[in-house]
Amino acid sequence: MSAPVTAVRQSTVGSLIPPGRLRLVRVLLVIATVGAVGAAIAQIQVVFDAGGATKVVETWRLYGFVVFAGLFALLAVRPLGNLVVWLLVITNKLALTLTALAYEAHGGIVDTGTIIGWDGGLTVLLLAAVAASRLGARPSVG
Repeated sequence: MSAPVTAVRQSTVGSLIPPGRLRLVRVLLVIATVGAVGAAIAQIQVVFDAGGATKVVETWRLYGFVVFAGLFALLAVRPLGNLVVWLLVITNKLALTLTALAYEAHGGIVDTGTIIGWDGGLTVLLLAAVAASRLGARPSVG
């Protein structure tokens, strides 16, 4: 009995967001998902090559890429059903970007430019996607 209810809820997303904007949101989130999957795949070798001092941190980072790939995919499937997930992923990426900017201003800290570029770009992509999915969406009836 729950399957038909789920199908109805998922089918109403298309009626809440204009089709062109829904497609845009999903394309942006697929880009984010593919990027996170790619980062996870690239991170596997980093984990294997890591020494004892960094192995745990690099493994944690790998798992984070996998989790974010899943979160981005979840948002692509149900962009209106996960406001808390939107807030979590945007807050994380924005925090990483701002922290990297602060580290860059301090100087002498490795990889800040990479974080600013990737996480900063991802922050902008996510803000565009959430805006496209939320602004002007028709409220659900019933």
